[in-house]
Amino acid sequence: MRPEFFLVLAGYLAVLLAVGLKFSRKQKDLEGFFLASRSLSGSLVFLSLAASWFGATSILVTADEAYRAGVSALWLVGVPAAATVLFLAAFLAGPIRRLDVQTLPGLVEARYGKTVRHIASFLILWYMIVLASSQMVALGQFLKPFLGVSAAWSLGLGTAAVVIYLVRGGLSSVVATDVLQCVLLGAGMAGLSIFIARISPGGPIAGIAGQAGRPGYLDFFHDGQRTALIALSFFLAWTISPIAWQRVQAAGSVEKARRGLLAAAASFVFLYGLIVFIGMRSLSLFSGRSLSHPVISEIIISKAGIWGGGLLFVVVVAAILSTMDTAINTGALALTRDIYYEVRPRTGTGSPAAVKAGRLATLIVALLAFAVATRFQSILQTLGLASEIMAEGLFVPGMAMFISRKKRPFAGGLSLLLGGGFALLGFLSALNVWSLPLPQWPFSVPYGVALSVLGFAAGYLIDRFLRSRHKPTMPE
Repeated sequence: MRPEFFLVLAGYLAVLLAVGLKFSRKQKDLEGFFLASRSLSGSLVFLSLAASWFGATSILVTADEAYRAGVSALWLVGVPAAATVLFLAAFLAGPIRRLDVQTLPGLVEARYGKTVRHIASFLILWYMIVLASSQMVALGQFLKPFLGVSAAWSLGLGTAAVVIYLVRGGLSSVVATDVLQCVLLGAGMAGLSIFIARISPGGPIAGIAGQAGRPGYLDFFHDGQRTALIALSFFLAWTISPIAWQRVQAAGSVEKARRGLLAAAASFVFLYGLIVFIGMRSLSLFSGRSLSHPVISEIIISKAGIWGGGLLFVVVVAAILSTMDTAINTGALALTRDIYYEVRPRTGTGSPAAVKAGRLATLIVALLAFAVATRFQSILQTLGLASEIMAEGLFVPGMAMFISRKKRPFAGGLSLLLGGGFALLGFLSALNVWSLPLPQWPFSVPYGVALSVLGFAAGYLIDRFLRSRHKPTMPE
């Protein structure tokens, strides 16, 4: 155990708790707890969305991929992140913000009926739990070499701090802490890039990569099939992600939501560009050798010194926690509004009792995510399995909701069942609960999306047939 890092972590968690609790509002109803009473400015939408999006995969896995494979690492998270928020700003911000519903399943019910809504609610809750667990896996792995304790204890420490301010303030606390963490992320990545540029040996990157046996280091399309499928999986999932939808609905207006999304897209280009630069320049810093820990961790341990290492340590923790708290909060919204209050609709969401239900749901989601996190070791695999749920289960019927306003229950239901069912089988196979000869993520994505399209097409024909049978005939 390195006591200086334990002290840094304890100090940062104390600051995070103080900020989260300080800016938590007294919540009167479910909309206030989970949507901040729809009052976020464009700048808060931007800062909160940027911080929640820039998580463990962004900072740890992208840097490692850039160290291993070069500039093509931008496809991993950077390209789909920027493309997603630009797509949302251009096409979906207005329709989402004007919806008279609190959550995505509310729109699902309007287009496909209550049964399909229940299926969608389950998929969304499952997605948010697995997304939160991916950040817990990252936190445990990152803290382990610094604290000298097991991954379970490390992720438990960070999760406990997050849950405390989430239970108290809901989305208001998430946004307040995200502002702090977004500033840390931007400053930390910029400072680390300057530091790496100064201390890494000069020389052509291509030559160093060639000597290290890493072909295609400057080829943006290197290992194109794998990187394209990863980018596609993330783009499809994030376009329909409840996280982005929650921020858009929490904005004070359509224009504020759109400004926040566009600013987030610009920040992604900046941040992911810096991360890829850091990973690639680290190749010469470490002479291209295999590393025992993620490249960012190696820089903290051996290159950055006490003060620089402590600051960078906090930056990585901030990236992980800012995504974890958002995933837990959005998952709790799905559990409360779309599951609990569908079972007990008479209790209503506009009372302090609804806030208590939201707080209990926050604890439940955090515990479930913790349980899932103990079963996985790969950050990218866990995040990939999470994205597969949304990409294969909800993207096709989700986009169709904006194209047609007619009720098509069979189309939505069969699309969700076939695509989401395929994703569920892949998830169970990854957990070794049920061994099946299925392609692994990301190569499974085209199959799942194709099944979702097939289900929607078949259901569409069934809906048309049933509607024609019940269509009244004109008298002669």
